Amino acid sequence: MANGHMHQTDVVIVGAGPVGLFAVFECGMVRLKCHVIDALDDVGGQCTALYPEKPIYDVPGFPRVEAAELIVRLRAQAAPFQPTYHLGQQVESLEATMGGFWQLTTSKGTVLQAKAVIVAAGVGAFGPNRPPLDGIEAFEGRSVFYYVTQREAFRDKRVVIAGGGDSAVDWALSLSEIASRVSVIHRRDRFRAAPESEAKLKALAQAGKLDLVVPYQLHSLDGADGRLTAVNVATLDGVEKKIAADILLPFFGLSMSLGPIAEWGMALERNQIAIDPATTATSKPGIFAIGDVVTYPGKLKLILTGFAEAAIAARSAYVLVHPEQPLHFEYSTTSGVPTV
Repeated sequence: MANGHMHQTDVVIVGAGPVGLFAVFECGMVRLKCHVIDALDDVGGQCTALYPEKPIYDVPGFPRVEAAELIVRLRAQAAPFQPTYHLGQQVESLEATMGGFWQLTTSKGTVLQAKAVIVAAGVGAFGPNRPPLDGIEAFEGRSVFYYVTQREAFRDKRVVIAGGGDSAVDWALSLSEIASRVSVIHRRDRFRAAPESEAKLKALAQAGKLDLVVPYQLHSLDGADGRLTAVNVATLDGVEKKIAADILLPFFGLSMSLGPIAEWGMALERNQIAIDPATTATSKPGIFAIGDVVTYPGKLKLILTGFAEAAIAARSAYVLVHPEQPLHFEYSTTSGVPTV
C-alpha cells in the first residue's frame, strides 16, 4: 500500500471488491498497470466486510465457495500484475488535467493520475442502519456487531438477533448450532426472509432450540465497559421483557450512498451509474464503471456479470492508454499471464 503521495499509472480502479480485483487481472492481461482505492481497510468489499463465511454458488468453476475464499483467490490472481492498493481512504475529488489525465485525490492526501478510471464501487459507501438505542456506541465492536465476520466468535455466547430479513434469519439458523442460546427479536410474527428459512426458524423455536421474541422491539441495553448483560425489549403497548445477553446483532439493513462519486458529473439513473454495456463507458470520457454500481437495460446484479464487465472495461481502457497501438485479441491459453 501507498498513501499520501503522487502516483501516475495507466488505470485507477475505485473499489477493491471482487469485481474491482478481477478488473486488476483483466487490465494486467492487456499490460495495463493499476492502482486501486477502497474506503475499507481490506480488499473484498461486501464479501469481506459483510459475509466472509457465507457460501456463493454461482461463480463459474466453483460449485460452492465461501466469500472470503473467493477474495483470497481473486487477489492471488491479480498479484502477478503488482497492483498498488490505497486502502482505508475515499476518493474526495476528481478533475481533468493537462495531457488527458484524470487526477484523483483521496481523503488521506494520496494523488493519482491516470488516463482511465474504472469505477467498481459496488453499492457505493455503505454502513449499518443503527437502532436508536441510547448508549449503543459504547458496546459497538465488543458486544454489538452489525456484521458477522467470524462465526466461531459467538460460540457458547448468549446471542440476541434483532431483525426480520434474510440476514437475521440466516444467522439465527447458523448460530443456533454453536451459541449457548439464540433469541430472535422481531416486531411481528412474519419474517421477510426466504420461506424455507422462516419455516426452519420456527421449527427450531418450536423444538426449543432458540427463542422467538415476537412481537417486540429493542428498547434498551444493560451492561458496562462495553460488555452487555441484557437486552431489554418492549411491545408497542409498552410491555417490557429482559433477555440475558452477551452479544447483540442488529440486522436492520445497510444505508448505501454513492458518496462523492455522485458529484463526478456522470449520468445517473436511480442512484446508479448509467453505462454503455458495449464499452462500460460512462457519460464522462475516460471513466468506465462496472459491477453493481452500474445500470443498463438487461443488467443483472451478479458477480459473474461484473467479471464480464471488467474484461470489457480493461480493453476499453487500453484504447485510451495506448491509442497508437492496436490491441490484438488473444485467449489466455495462448498469451499466458504477461508481465506488466
